[in-house]
Amino acid sequence: MDKLLIRGGKSLAGTVAISGAKNATLPELCAALLTAEAVTLENVPGLQDVATMLKLIRNMGVAAERSQSMPGTVTLNAGALSSPEAPYDLVKTMRASVLALGPLLARFGEATVSLPGGCAIGSRPVDQHIKGLQAMGAEIVVEHGYMLAKLPAGPNGGRGRLKGASITTDMVTVTGTENFLMAATLAEGETILENAAQEPEIGDLAEMLIKMGANIEGHGTRRIRIQGVERLHGCTHQVVADRIEAGTFLCAVAATGGDVVLKAGRADHLDALIDKLREAGATVTAGDGFIRIQAQGRMKAQSFRTTEYPGFPTDMQAQFMALNAIAQGTSTVTETIFENRFMHVNEMVRLGAKIHIEGKVAVTEGVEKLSGATVMATDLRASASLVIAGLVADGETRVERIYHLDRGYDQMEAKLRGIGADIERVK
Repeated sequence: MDKLLIRGGKSLAGTVAISGAKNATLPELCAALLTAEAVTLENVPGLQDVATMLKLIRNMGVAAERSQSMPGTVTLNAGALSSPEAPYDLVKTMRASVLALGPLLARFGEATVSLPGGCAIGSRPVDQHIKGLQAMGAEIVVEHGYMLAKLPAGPNGGRGRLKGASITTDMVTVTGTENFLMAATLAEGETILENAAQEPEIGDLAEMLIKMGANIEGHGTRRIRIQGVERLHGCTHQVVADRIEAGTFLCAVAATGGDVVLKAGRADHLDALIDKLREAGATVTAGDGFIRIQAQGRMKAQSFRTTEYPGFPTDMQAQFMALNAIAQGTSTVTETIFENRFMHVNEMVRLGAKIHIEGKVAVTEGVEKLSGATVMATDLRASASLVIAGLVADGETRVERIYHLDRGYDQMEAKLRGIGADIERVK
């Protein structure tokens, strides 16, 4: 297995390009299942999860081609889709596979989707997906690890259509909102999503669906209204920039010190994080298509609580904790989204961090320096936090199990080398 070897202690300077968002790309690949016409996505990141999703939809009979002349461009055509099924072998490493359920039901009237896998960061129940789609008329049972879904027969034989409904989820669910949003575009009548997630990636998906002919209002708010149409057509859509990748680089620069410009970064998608970085002592400026961070000396520790967007993102909790580990003062981090998202703490302690956990709260006492060691990544964002810690630690740090990192960061070590980090991938 590949590892990252990091020799810490170098400040970062220069320009780094932010890739397209993983969490927008995955549902947008599934959205191509809603039409028989070609859909072209631009700014698609080169990630393991994206490769897995492409393999999944190709297995269904979808033509999916990466452009040789335009890196990051993928054209999909589900006109000849033959097997509306997402088997376990293809989805066991990726929870986003559940996003195929809504589009397949909406267009084909049936779907067989394995219960998803993914990172070991706690419970991610699919019951909200099932309840919402059942409210739209789907018949769904769970057997032998699969969700078996179908629509009742239509008046002229074959499967009928999903019916518009009012759906209020028990909690805010990003993938649930995305699934209902896609399914509702082809449903009969109006669907209203209450308690909808507001993440920018959902807004980006909605904008793509509108280009395909969907009738959607209210995306980006807690209440989304969708008027179903009979068919959708193809489109060309550019994937929004990855706010979590951008946030990870911002935390890395704040921890190491330096002056870095993030090309394509969207500061308006990172308000909660940027506010904390400024309070910590970093200078963050932004304009159209860029974010610049300047940091010097030790930052001041910051306490925060993770919550749904537009609050502080759970996907940035571990990376900011790496910054707090070498900041001045003591901080508390309260994790409210996933119960197992402190799995990086024991590895950071191996590097010399002073962190202890009290239930859902991690208390960090900042130290002046960390010391390089061999550490093991346990999930995607934990691996990013260990990379940041390695960048500031004395000596060499080896980060093992970086296949987690490859699921969500496009050439992270190459980008870090480009702005001055001493980091390499070793076999």
